[in-house]
Amino acid sequence: MSNFWKNIKDIFKSAEESSANQPVIHKVIERTESEKMDFENWKETLAKDRLLNWIREEHINYTVDPKSTDAAIDFLNTPSTKGFVIHFYKTRYPQREVVHLFDFLKEKIINTGYKTYLSDTRTYNKKDWVEKLDRHYLKPPLNKHNPKIEAFKQRFGNITIELLFRNDKIYLLKFSATAYNDRDYEEAEDFNGLMKILYLKNY
Repeated sequence: MSNFWKNIKDIFKSAEESSANQPVIHKVIERTESEKMDFENWKETLAKDRLLNWIREEHINYTVDPKSTDAAIDFLNTPSTKGFVIHFYKTRYPQREVVHLFDFLKEKIINTGYKTYLSDTRTYNKKDWVEKLDRHYLKPPLNKHNPKIEAFKQRFGNITIELLFRNDKIYLLKFSATAYNDRDYEEAEDFNGLMKILYLKNY
């Protein structure tokens, strides 16, 4: 078998056996200059405000009555992880706006002092479709070791923002904050405070 056909066979085999942990394609997320410019313009639009207002209103609905939220959004609330999942396949939001929201949430968190630990994209095969998972993973600014400090401040914990595509169409966006639960860290700040940061224009 020639090397060419062997390489082709290996590619198809890799695609069939791929997963989120072993993707066929794994690379760093990079935006073009035109994408960056479009993002800056989008931040000044009413479309951005409407999308954020909808998330805010649904979060308020959830805190009052968890069963009253829109079918397109779910909220995560476990002892260690808080957040939300927007099922964009149930909405009519343009893909461009959702990608901008994905980057906007990252920008908001960075403005609070968080650092980007990882921004990557993974493409892998599923039984009925090809998935692409874009991810921003951010960590809080931890205090340096100090004998007078018994525990680290962790703000809201580690923050992960994920954007899932199925066959190149956006399926969902997940925003989650996962807190450290051990004695080396102070208790995480209230997730409601993090949600407010996402809406404030001065952040």
